[in-house]
Amino acid sequence: MDVTMVGLQNAGKSSLLRVLAGGEFTIDSIPTIGFNTARVQKGHVTLKCWDLGGQPRFRPMWERYCRGVNALLYVVDAADREALPTATEELHDLVSKRSLDGIPLLVLGNKSDLPNKLSVDELIEAMDLKSIMHREVSCYGISAKEETNLDAVLHWLIARSSK
Repeated sequence: MDVTMVGLQNAGKSSLLRVLAGGEFTIDSIPTIGFNTARVQKGHVTLKCWDLGGQPRFRPMWERYCRGVNALLYVVDAADREALPTATEELHDLVSKRSLDGIPLLVLGNKSDLPNKLSVDELIEAMDLKSIMHREVSCYGISAKEETNLDAVLHWLIARSSK
C-alpha cells in the first residue's frame, strides 16, 4: 500500500513516520530535504510511506508524489494557530488537483500533547474540511511524541489498503 504524507514544515511528518516505522521519537529532527521513505509492516499489510518536505520550495512537487497512492496523510501542527491558514490553503490547493480525485484523505492534527492544541472539531471547522469533495475525508488528533492515537491511524490506512 502506497501512502504519501504531506504538510507544512515542522508539523511532525518525519517524527510520525519514524515512530510508525518502529523508531524512537526525537525532539531534534532536521527538516526534510526533498523526501524520506519508509516501510511500515502491520500484520499482513506493508505500507510504503513517502514523507515529503514541507518547506515552500518543495510544495510544488507534492502532487507528483500523491498521484496513484492509496491514501494521503496531511499532517498539521494542531498547536500552531499562526500556520493554520497556510496549512489550510496548501491542503485545499492539493486536493483541488484532478489527478488526485478519489484518493482518501486523513488529516492528522499532530502535537495533541500540547496544551494549546486545536481539537479535531476545531480543526475540521478551521480547515473547512467538510467542503472537500471527490474523496473520503477523515480527521484525527494524534501525538507522534506520546504515540497517541497512532493505532487508529494504522487501522484507517489498513482498511483502505484493498481499495
